[in-house]
Amino acid sequence: MLKVGLTGGIGAGKSEVSRLLAGYGAIVVDADRIAREVVEPGTPGLAAVVAAFGESVLTAEGTLDRPKLGSIVFADPAKLRTLNSIVHPLVGARSAELEAAAGADAIVVHDVPLLTENGLAPLYDLVVVVDATPRTQLARLTALRGMAEEEARARMATQATREQRLAVATLVIDNDGPLEALEPQVRKVWDELMARAAGGRPDGLG
Repeated sequence: MLKVGLTGGIGAGKSEVSRLLAGYGAIVVDADRIAREVVEPGTPGLAAVVAAFGESVLTAEGTLDRPKLGSIVFADPAKLRTLNSIVHPLVGARSAELEAAAGADAIVVHDVPLLTENGLAPLYDLVVVVDATPRTQLARLTALRGMAEEEARARMATQATREQRLAVATLVIDNDGPLEALEPQVRKVWDELMARAAGGRPDGLG
């Protein structure tokens, strides 16, 4: 099994890279998706979040009000740490279960937004970073996700810097350009992952 950490700043395009890798045959373990699952209604995770932040973070239907919780934790680093201390262990446990269920010859890609921030790089055989400039990230968040510029900047400020992410990268995918320029790079990275999983390395990559 080849264990790959995939990360990138918000708005860098990591989700699209993850989707492409899954299409090539990677087993993708999506930390964001799991983070949503572990706080669904009736879970111990949701109960812990409500205990920490109050029932105001619930919708009328009893589900987690993500925008409301986000507005609380992204404005207060201490509250963000509290939320992470609840959710991260649950995500880690579920991720380990999914990895264990993959085949011995699988390429398992852990899609982890906060890989750099949480010092998780040593957990993987290699780390792939989806890279974009802060200017590009900001433009995508405001234009494509409809975020206010202030909110987008606040989200970006809670994450590692571009330089910190690149420092832990084994392979880098440049996603500062148009979408059509992304797929050939991801295909090249997939070929590299296949070669490493097989015990070899294609010429010119590393």
